[in-house]
Amino acid sequence: MTKIAIIEDDPVISQMYRMKFEADGFDVELANNGERGVAMAKAISPDIILMDLQMPEMDGLAALTAIRKADWGKDIPVIILTNLGEEEAPKGVRALGIHSYIVKAELTPRQVVERVKQALA
Repeated sequence: MTKIAIIEDDPVISQMYRMKFEADGFDVELANNGERGVAMAKAISPDIILMDLQMPEMDGLAALTAIRKADWGKDIPVIILTNLGEEEAPKGVRALGIHSYIVKAELTPRQVVERVKQALA
């Protein structure tokens, strides 16, 4: 079963994506901030990570930086899933090797699932 880590501080959004991905046969783990997300990703070795940028305690850029610095996290595909337009994204986020950048408001959850499947293909 494909493991996905969703690092998102909004519980309504994370539960919505959990339901969509589980309905498609994914094993889903959630973390509500970047610090917990890094620890979770290290513990479960997900096949892919969906990560918000704006989160408490450790934002998405800091979490992604920590994941990329670790041997276990160098090659995990990461999709940024945020409400920030790409022009508002922190400098350097693309340089950390993200697979794609999705603005939440622009795609339905079904379309996000399809993007993840494409990333894993």
